Amino acid sequence: MMTNSPHDPSFDRAMIDATLQLAQQHGWQRTSLVEAAREAGLPLARVRQRFPFKAMILLYLNRHIDEAALCGERYGTTVRERLFDLLMRRFDAMQDYRAGLCAVMHTLPRDPALAAFLAATTMESLRWIADAAGLECRGLGGIIRQNALLALWSRTIVSWEKDSSPDLTTTMQTLDQALTRAERLGLLKAASSHHLSDSPLQDEGGLPDYVAPKDEDEIL
Repeated sequence: MMTNSPHDPSFDRAMIDATLQLAQQHGWQRTSLVEAAREAGLPLARVRQRFPFKAMILLYLNRHIDEAALCGERYGTTVRERLFDLLMRRFDAMQDYRAGLCAVMHTLPRDPALAAFLAATTMESLRWIADAAGLECRGLGGIIRQNALLALWSRTIVSWEKDSSPDLTTTMQTLDQALTRAERLGLLKAASSHHLSDSPLQDEGGLPDYVAPKDEDEIL
């Protein structure tokens, strides 16, 4: 039986499910948290405390999807293989909320604030994915790799939205092709446990990392 605690996972799950169900039926912009709370049979005061604004629903859902992707053993011996495994776990977790998430995606061109909010949360999720996959994220090269990962994710999620196959075949193919291209461009450099060497190009190849000058005079 679900408790009334606002921090109870079943409470969050019920509210997320109800909100995305309404978003599927009426669109995200026309969905009200009050309506969702009533649909889920949850007390309004506790919903207001836990979800002070509607985008919080997507924030908590995103964390749930991250947990599903990051839990358990990582598969693969290379950065590319681990990224493929982790990103496909995210898509698998998203499948349970597919219709509602697609409704949210359709809203983004008309809601810049929501688009910016989701871009920030997605970038944070991808930083966790990158670290878990062992991608080198330090320095200027790391920033470039993370932005490349965001572009890769953005391209694949468009494919996921249109993918009606039960096993996400089209999504997997798009992700595989995007990772192949990133690997060919040297964007999947593995992280090293030691400090950067004196050479700007590491033995593993790929983009060089930015090294800050030792003295302020060197900046001039």
